[in-house]
Parts: sequence; structure tokens; C-alpha cells
Amino acid sequence: MSTRFAVDALLFDLDGTLVDSIGDLALAANAMLAELGRPARSLEEVRCFVGKGIPKLVERCLADASLTDAAFDAAVEVFKRHYAQTNGQVSQAYPGVTDMLATLQAQGIPMACVTNKAAAFTEPLLRLTGIATFFGAVVCGDTLDVKKPHPGMLLHACEQLGVDIAHVLMIGDSANDAESARAAGCPVLLMTWGYTEGVPVDTIECDGLLSSANALLQRVAPRAP
Repeated sequence: MSTRFAVDALLFDLDGTLVDSIGDLALAANAMLAELGRPARSLEEVRCFVGKGIPKLVERCLADASLTDAAFDAAVEVFKRHYAQTNGQVSQAYPGVTDMLATLQAQGIPMACVTNKAAAFTEPLLRLTGIATFFGAVVCGDTLDVKKPHPGMLLHACEQLGVDIAHVLMIGDSANDAESARAAGCPVLLMTWGYTEGVPVDTIECDGLLSSANALLQRVAPRAP
């Protein structure tokens, strides 16, 4: 029988967990590459590049190019300019996610979004996909000086919600989420549909896999006072 978690709050990753955003990211990546005179990347390549923030995505897209630090920084800015236009263009919440979040909210479980995506892109994406109102806190890749898999983002989210990390469950899709949860001291469940940087999700150490949004509802309940 699968473990059921009694929680004071839930922490959710964004890209690949709640929202399928790879289409927007691929559009921006290939617009950047075209502007820089580099060959395009496939959707599946970009899917494997996502997970550690925009600079790492750009670095992976340009792995076959020799760039100075200044040229790389300029490429990051080119990507951001294009992504500001494509963000939310084709992204959608995964099937069942909106209903799942509404049910959890109705149960009185506080929730936070913890993502390596910068705030300038996170807030519009949450709004455009219709899930912004479910979160009592949003911790982005530029909120702190650290990103996942560092535990600092999860701990900061707990501070914002006023809960103890020991009574929180992390929901993600990759090793970044699993490692940050382990380091912070909370259990973690991984969605099977996300972006894992090319690593099979069933090889990532975690406390269980979720094959649907509704499956989470069977695994959590508010912790008794």
C-alpha cells in the first residue's frame, strides 16, 4: 500500500510538474539560436535541457559553440527577450492539475510553488495557466542566491507559509526536486510526465511516483492539529 502523508503544506515545482511549458521554452530557444546563427534544437533536446534555470538551458543549447563569457551573457539576454514573448503562448496545466489544486485548497492545505524559473517568467506563467491563486507563496530562481537542488528554496517557502519543513511534502518531476527535498528534510513524490534532464524518473530516489494529478489526492491529507 502506498504511504499516505499527513501534511501542514505542499510545495510544488512548476515546469514539468504542474505545467507543460516545453513548447514555449523551445520556441524561445530556437528564436535565440536563429538570431545567433546557430542550428535549431528539437523539442526533445530542449526537454532534456530544462531543469536548472535559464543560464543552464542556454548553455546546453549552445554546447557546440565556443563563446566568451560576454557572448554567453548576451545569449542569455537574447533568450530572455524571446521567452518574454513566448512564455504562456502554448503552455498548459497538465490534465487534472487545476481540479487537484482546487481540491487541496478546499481541504485547507497551504501550498507554495518553488521553481528555478525567474520571477519575471514565473508569475505570468502561473497567471496565464490559471493556477496563480492557489499558492500562498511563490519562490523563484532569483528569489534567493541559491536554486534547487539546494534546500534553501524549500526552507524559504516554509518560512513564507509559516510551517515546519518536517510536516511538508514536496511534489516535483526531477532529481533537482528530489535532492532539494532530501537536503531540506522532507519527503518527495515525483510526477512521471515531467522534465528529468534525460534521467529516467523511476531511477531517481524519492518516496513514490505519481502518474496522474488525481493520484496525489489519494496520498495526502491535512495533518491533525
